[in-house]
Formats: sequence, structure tokens, C-alpha cells
Amino acid sequence: MTVEDIEGFFKQLQDNICAAVENEDGAGKFKEDLWEHHSGGGGRTRLIQHGNVIEKGGVNFSSVKGEVHPRLRHQMQLNDTDDFHFTATGVSIVMHPKNPHVPIIHMNVRYFELSNGTCWFGGGIDLTPHYVVEEDAKSFHNHLKTACDKHHPDFYPKFKTWADDYFFIQHRNETRGIGGVFFDYLKPDEAGYGSNLSKEELFAFVKEIGESFAPVYTSFMKKHRDEQFTEQQKQWQYLRRGRYVEFNLVWDRGTKFGLETNGRTESILMSLPPQANWEYNFIPEAGSKEDVTLKWLRKGVDWIN
Repeated sequence: MTVEDIEGFFKQLQDNICAAVENEDGAGKFKEDLWEHHSGGGGRTRLIQHGNVIEKGGVNFSSVKGEVHPRLRHQMQLNDTDDFHFTATGVSIVMHPKNPHVPIIHMNVRYFELSNGTCWFGGGIDLTPHYVVEEDAKSFHNHLKTACDKHHPDFYPKFKTWADDYFFIQHRNETRGIGGVFFDYLKPDEAGYGSNLSKEELFAFVKEIGESFAPVYTSFMKKHRDEQFTEQQKQWQYLRRGRYVEFNLVWDRGTKFGLETNGRTESILMSLPPQANWEYNFIPEAGSKEDVTLKWLRKGVDWIN
């Protein structure tokens, strides 16, 4: 299996997801922006705006080559003897809907390879509802558990906990949403996060997660797109988007990686919503839907049982 094989899958995944989102949206169309990275490689940024359902969304493919920035060597668990030239390829997605009853969703699947042969897979998918719907949260997590269980029984509980810990807004003491799964450093034939699976087996798992995006999210688009909402609920959506921005700019490793390695700014910040608000010390009314949602935004919720 070569880097080109993996790139080919990611490109096809981007095509398939764009087609599925366009079909369900019914009006919005993705516009493609091709770009080159200063150190080698490049990507295809695709953005959809002002659709029937999606206010702003991006589905990005990239394959970049270069030298690992010194500040990122420790984060990437590189040894002093490792060759610091890399190839990194993957697909990254964020969708911000118009209707506050349709959730925000994020997914990233990626592959990283050093020129000395060391390689690993990473990625994850998580859901950020503006209003937590318990039925939707359980459906989302059960879908992910089924996908994970096909490849290793430890993957869902391990990667669900990892997502809870990763997608956590520390300065707010709340999770970004209802989580999902997050994984990194899945190295072939090693006992660590990859659970001794081969490169082919790990790639099959990453494919499974990537291909879960379209059916899962289009189902939520279809279910909630026509629900009525008030101006108060729209303002709450803007506040929740503000929390999303805070996480992405303060805590997200992918954003930091891109900016610190002089990546393409427009593609990196594609994840930000078109509009977000910050209201000083906003406290929702006790027992309101907003208050109930905040109570769900914590680590360790069991959405399966």
C-alpha cells in the first residue's frame, strides 16, 4: 500500500461526501479552490455557502510534503534519530447549518508518513448540537460503536474517551459537543493505539469512519432541516458557535499544526462559522432547552446504554 493509494481513497471520499451533502441540501454547491503548499504538495479546498441547509461548510483534501517543524516534533512523538521529512494527507470537514436544530459536525481522517518508513493514521468524528437531542446522540454513538467494533472491540470505548478529553473547552469546563471518536498515532503492527493491527487493517478502519460521514450527517440534515426556530434560538446558535471558535483557535491541535507550519490560512480557518456571538456572562433560564443542553456538555456520558 502506497501513499498514492491512500491519497486516492481520500480524494474519492471528498468527492462522495460533497455529492451527498449537495444532494441533501438541494441548493448549495461546492466551489473548489486548488492550492499548492510552499514546501511541496497541495490540496483541494471545497466550500459550500448559503444553501438550503448548510450556511457554510467545507470538505478539504490535502497532501502536503515538507520538514516537521521543531516545535511539533515532541507532539508527534518523534525520536531524535527520526527523519523529519514527512508526507501528510487527509480529508477534513466542518459543517455549519442555518437551522439551530441541525447540529454542527466535524470529521478528519488522515495519514502521516516519514521518509524513514514510520507511518500512522489519525482522525475522528464528533457532533456539536446547538440543542442536544438525546435520541440523536444515542443514534450517532451507536453508529460509531458499530463501525469501530468491526475492527477492534477496544476501539470505541478507547476512542470515545479520547474524544471526550480532546474536544474539551478547558477554560469553560465543558465539552464542545456530545463527542464521538478521536484517535491518533495508529501505527501498524505495534501494540499501542493501533492494537497490533496491520497497515491494511488500520486503513480499513479509517475508511469505515470516513465513509460513515455522509449517511450519518445527511440523516440529521433531513430530520431537522424544516423545523421551526425562534430568533432566541438563533441567538443561542450564535453563542454555541462562539464556543466552537474558542476551541478551534485555542485548543485544536490541527489548527495549531497548520498555522505553525505556515499552512494555507483560508483552508485552516475554513472550520470557523460565518457568524458567531459572545454575550457577557450569559446564563440560560433554569430548565430551558439551553440549560438542559449545557448539562449534557460533560465528559463520560454513556450514550450507548
